[in-house]
Amino acid sequence: MSDKKGDTSPPMYEERPHGNGLPAAGHMPEKMSAGQYLATRLSTLKPPMDRVENPFSLLGSLTLKNWLMFLVAFLAWTWDAFDFFTVSLTVNGLSETFGVSTKEITWGITLVLMFRSVGAVTFGIAADRYGRKWPFVVNNMLFIALELGTGFCRTYKQFLACRALFGIAMGGLYGNAAATALEDVPEKARGIVSGMLQQGYAFGYLLATAFARGLVNTTPHGWRPLYWFGACPPILIIAFRLCLPETDSYIERQRVRAAGDNVGKTFINEGKVALKRHWLLLVYLVLLMAGFNFMSHGSQDLYPTMLSNQYNFSANAVTVTQVVANLGAMTGGTIVGYLSQMLGRRFSIIVISILGGALLYPYSFTGSKAVIAAAFFEQFCVQGAWGVIPIHLMELSPGSFRTFVVGTSYQLGNLVSSASSTIEATIGERFPLPSKHEGGKTILRYKYGIVIAIFMGCVYAYVILLTFLGPEYKNRSMGAANDEDLEEATGHATIGHGQGHRSGSDDDQISKL
Repeated sequence: MSDKKGDTSPPMYEERPHGNGLPAAGHMPEKMSAGQYLATRLSTLKPPMDRVENPFSLLGSLTLKNWLMFLVAFLAWTWDAFDFFTVSLTVNGLSETFGVSTKEITWGITLVLMFRSVGAVTFGIAADRYGRKWPFVVNNMLFIALELGTGFCRTYKQFLACRALFGIAMGGLYGNAAATALEDVPEKARGIVSGMLQQGYAFGYLLATAFARGLVNTTPHGWRPLYWFGACPPILIIAFRLCLPETDSYIERQRVRAAGDNVGKTFINEGKVALKRHWLLLVYLVLLMAGFNFMSHGSQDLYPTMLSNQYNFSANAVTVTQVVANLGAMTGGTIVGYLSQMLGRRFSIIVISILGGALLYPYSFTGSKAVIAAAFFEQFCVQGAWGVIPIHLMELSPGSFRTFVVGTSYQLGNLVSSASSTIEATIGERFPLPSKHEGGKTILRYKYGIVIAIFMGCVYAYVILLTFLGPEYKNRSMGAANDEDLEEATGHATIGHGQGHRSGSDDDQISKL
């Protein structure tokens, strides 16, 4: 960092070698010029080849508290995805009930995407200031109220209002879940735990698909039971979280703040320091997450339509293909997340993105059931790259605003990419196929495969370029003791005081579980 007083120019970062060529854990890189920074991009991409234990040994290194924190975060993230996909799986029923077109019902999905950023900012700041626990509880209480409310909606306007508010709740969860699950995990296990956490999203989609089959249109209430059921598990998740303490990293940081004159004032100072030092990094993270969200939406949203419209797959064949693809996603996220601990975050993302690009042809141009294999491995690559993201964002984010930065960058990227399916569908109309006739209706057909392949090729290239240009703080310490931002905001003496004067009650809380 610059030692010049009053220097507020954004730093360009370099991963400084430490021992075996890795950056010092938790140590912020020195300021350098843009040219010097770019010159380090290739050399810092070299895999560190850290010795990594077998995955079972790594998972065995987690304490009971680590496991419980991970589990409550995973369950919340899974059910977040479940609640989101309830609309996608009941579009036709909602359309009939409210007397509007399916296109108008999809506004319920769009509103969720639009309001996610509001939730990420609101709940992110709350979690960084007041702790991970209570914002998490409030977040899940909103899930209960809004899923239940959606199930009782009688008009289209009521439906839109519920989904807009649900977007705020959904946006607030990701950053908190990542911090809860990963802040206290041993460094050597971060990669595999990150990969496992991210796949809660794919698991939530699978659960939503399964329960939709069992609950939608199987009672006189039509689609409503799926939403009523969706409101129940968060009650158990809240009870689970209430039994757990704060993360050790947050307790340590809050102790340092309390050692100063005023906790609130210190938190504001931390924000000023983070913005001054890292605004360029924050912009980078939003751009990176836009690419990642384009990757997932671009490969998934229009894919079922391609299978049914272009290749005439039956509804059951589409479902089976989607389930297999999601199994590939969960497998890829876990494996690549694990390997990133040895190969590095950036290198892992770039390599798996190249492999994903190579698989685009069979993924998009196979019209037989053999496409199941291509779908498995394509989503293995897409979610393999995603499996690195929770810990990569956690390590890059300023320590005092970890929840806010992780959640907001993710959700702003999601907002930018929300038009993926619309873009692909619009371009697809330029590649018509002979129409078909079913039930007295004429169904227009398009070559969606070529559109998905071209679109995803561009997205992969973008993600590879952004990842190559970006920094990496693998194995960065999550503790307050090594946080230079906190040191500047509070003063070194304050950090020493906070570290050295730990109350007995604090010790008891940290040692719980």
